[in-house]
Amino acid sequence: MASKTTTDVDEIREWATPHGGKPAAVAGTGKKGHDLGMLRLMFPDSKFADDENLREVTWDQWAEAFEANGLALVYDPASRFNKLVSRSTSSADTGHGHGQSSHAAHAKSR
Repeated sequence: MASKTTTDVDEIREWATPHGGKPAAVAGTGKKGHDLGMLRLMFPDSKFADDENLREVTWDQWAEAFEANGLALVYDPASRFNKLVSRSTSSADTGHGHGQSSHAAHAKSR
């Protein structure tokens, strides 16, 4: 698997949408107020698609939380594989978001 790491939300959306991916958050994991909590990308035929704790959010909400939490996405352009990671531990170029991953992630998307 040739994974990529990005911080570019437009790139993430362009990759996720053709795979049926939608922005989501895990209910009950955020602080009071506007904190969405744990972010995910949900896919319709994933084993987690029917998880009652996963709630769809808008791309704008997801992008705001993604930036506020300093996240990057490790993903495989040819599949649905993805993993959200901290920018401080990824090799993402936080200015442009097109760096190559220096590590292999091992979890399927949610």
